Amino acid sequence: MLETLGSLTTSPWIYAAVALSVVLDVFLPVLPSGVLVITAAAAAAAAGAAGPVPGPAQVPDILALLVIAAASSVLGDMAAFRLARRGGARLDRAISRSRRLSLAQERLGTALARGGGALVVIARFAPAGRSVVSLGAGKTHRKVMEFLPWSVLAGMAWAGYSVSLGYFGTQWLGAAWLGTAVSVVALFAAGALAAFVIRRPAPAAA
Repeated sequence: MLETLGSLTTSPWIYAAVALSVVLDVFLPVLPSGVLVITAAAAAAAAGAAGPVPGPAQVPDILALLVIAAASSVLGDMAAFRLARRGGARLDRAISRSRRLSLAQERLGTALARGGGALVVIARFAPAGRSVVSLGAGKTHRKVMEFLPWSVLAGMAWAGYSVSLGYFGTQWLGAAWLGTAVSVVALFAAGALAAFVIRRPAPAAA
């Protein structure tokens, strides 16, 4: 797998792979979109330190990687949001069978309208949190403009964090494999912290 990722990061297809992975992981949270973004950023940092890449191999452009990751995150969020709004009885049954989605539906009923959209940003870092929030917001029929700005902010924050981890981690640690490994651990740590924040009980009303 590492060899496949290594060859992919020196190909123009890396941008398509990142975009597809980030869009789809709102529906399939097992996809390693964050790991892919970090690996591409680490490859860019390592290549920059080593000098020009010989031959036909290409190095991912950091700015392009950042824009594609953030835009794909928003696109995936909105696809899930729209699907949940128009899902009908079948989606209702699917949500009712999922304790996580049912809980999200309860907690998100008025959270976005009350200014609780920061939950969207936090959930972007949690495992499956993006799926829960996007589907929950759509299912509770929040307005697009109540959700979209927070989705954009969440996508930018997540993409910036992931790209920065891979790029600066590799620059500081001096080896792409080490920078990638440490960065992935840091990404999972952020996810664990975000999951803890989301799962905290809401404070009781006075």
